[in-house]
Amino acid sequence: MTRIAQCSCGSLRAEANGEPVLVHVCNCTECQRRTGSAFLVNSFFPKSEVHTQGPSKVYLRDGQEGRKLRLHFCPECGTTVYGEGDARPGLVAISVGAFADPNFPAPTRSIWEQSRHSWVAFVQEVEHLPQGYSFTAR
Repeated sequence: MTRIAQCSCGSLRAEANGEPVLVHVCNCTECQRRTGSAFLVNSFFPKSEVHTQGPSKVYLRDGQEGRKLRLHFCPECGTTVYGEGDARPGLVAISVGAFADPNFPAPTRSIWEQSRHSWVAFVQEVEHLPQGYSFTAR
């Protein structure tokens, strides 16, 4: 199965083959600001299974414990489509909303819950972590 994520104007795309290794919600304040929403939902795919095309600009930001995040966004419409982080080498994070697929697999983890809005809740079972986590594929 190939899934296609793209920005609002369609210029920047990420094609991912197969199922995501992980889908998580991040409630940290940086992700809240980045998305303009109460949280971010990311999916993670092996780098070898992701192919990107189109122009992108990269926003480099500090993550936890001094690790870096490289977020690729469309220079035309500003949509962040994918990113790579030092914490998860070999994986590409693709914003679930960029797939625009209501049948996309649900998140199984919710991280940085210490900054989660009190009204955010999930109908499915998720692992709740007050901060980030050390990545282990399941």
